[in-house]
Amino acid sequence: QVQLVESGGGLVQAGGSLRLSCAASGMIASIDAMGWYRQAPGKQRELVATISSGGITKYEDPVKGRFTIPRDNAKNTVYLQMNSLKPEDTAVYYCSAEIRAVGAGYKAYDYWGQGTQVTVSR
Repeated sequence: QVQLVESGGGLVQAGGSLRLSCAASGMIASIDAMGWYRQAPGKQRELVATISSGGITKYEDPVKGRFTIPRDNAKNTVYLQMNSLKPEDTAVYYCSAEIRAVGAGYKAYDYWGQGTQVTVSR
């Protein structure tokens, strides 16, 4: 069984920083792209940032220059370093990963974490 476990959310004042972690565990053969999404109250889930297995990163416009998405392949872990946080960054943050499970063939499937709340106060 493969699972993603997130940690690091919390309450922070505007202008502050938080670092989210997402660790993949289980019978993992390989991991392709990993990413972070967020969902604010009353809004659809939106992409925040992604990182390929080779380290190529992409950021959505609202977080460019403020967030980074490092990845530790040895630990099957992706992070989201969030700086200069704004109240509009308040949301539940989810990590996602394209994972090939051991014994499940060549196809990679999308797995999701349970979500972690980030609240930015004014």
